[in-house]
Amino acid sequence: MTSAEASALWVTSAGQAELRSVDVLPREGDAEIRTLYSGISRGTERLVFSGSVPESEHETMQAPFQEGAFSFPVKYGYAAVGELLNTERAGQCVFALYPHQSRFALPAEAAFTLPENVPAERAILAANMETALNITWDAGIGAGDTVAVVGCGVVGALVGYLVARIPGTTVTLIDIDLRRQALAAELGCAFAVPEAAAGEVDVVIHTSATNAGLSSAIELAGLEASIVEASWYGAKSTDVPLGGRFHQRRLKIISSQVGRIPAHRAARWTFARRLTKALGLLADPKLDALIATESDFFDLANDYGTILANPSTLCHRVRYDA
Repeated sequence: MTSAEASALWVTSAGQAELRSVDVLPREGDAEIRTLYSGISRGTERLVFSGSVPESEHETMQAPFQEGAFSFPVKYGYAAVGELLNTERAGQCVFALYPHQSRFALPAEAAFTLPENVPAERAILAANMETALNITWDAGIGAGDTVAVVGCGVVGALVGYLVARIPGTTVTLIDIDLRRQALAAELGCAFAVPEAAAGEVDVVIHTSATNAGLSSAIELAGLEASIVEASWYGAKSTDVPLGGRFHQRRLKIISSQVGRIPAHRAARWTFARRLTKALGLLADPKLDALIATESDFFDLANDYGTILANPSTLCHRVRYDA
């Protein structure tokens, strides 16, 4: 194995990022990958960039191939797509839960070959689709259910997309941004702004990470319904309205987090099986609507804060030139 030089994005302090040269040092059996694209997971990466990861969760919230610590500097990210340079799969496009870096090496089993019908440009959505799949499992949605998804970011939209394909379900994506209406229609869902959303639904999924969004979720839930809280608030406290409707209607709030497979599936599903399934669920060209912006990797240090701060950004694709 020979070493190679690459460039990686590091967050050096709260609100500051830079590209650094790094040495790629493969170990025996590692897959070496030249990065083609990576995706910015805006919600989580914004919390990391701003230094809002609670100290109590510094270990539990580490990405699989993160370097450094949330107290800075940290190399973070988990949506890389690239070309395999070695092993018997050389030349194949693969997905890996790796930070933003131009070239890297990792255990071969952590490089997931893309299905033939999933282009590299779209495969950056795999980690978000994996999260959406886990949320759908946690929600226990059945055929015929009426479902509301509060927060139409990438994860919320992907949950809506999956749930709308369960026979007989009715799914409404709810967001304060009217521009999300066209996206909802493209994904097979209805759309409403919070003040116009109808209540009495069977399952509500909340992904907006806001007090107002959680309040809307409680307002929408029917008698003894479930609210799946899929937001990550970081170090921020949340004002939850637990009086009135919540108490009287015997509602349930269920936490969903992708770091664990739900207990009712854990005996059969591994993380590798779940991620492989998520990749396979990205075959639909309609999902390209979730990737609205793109920029060059070598501009990323300058652009990163602006990308993360823009609430209209869905998934941002980072392009790595050969």
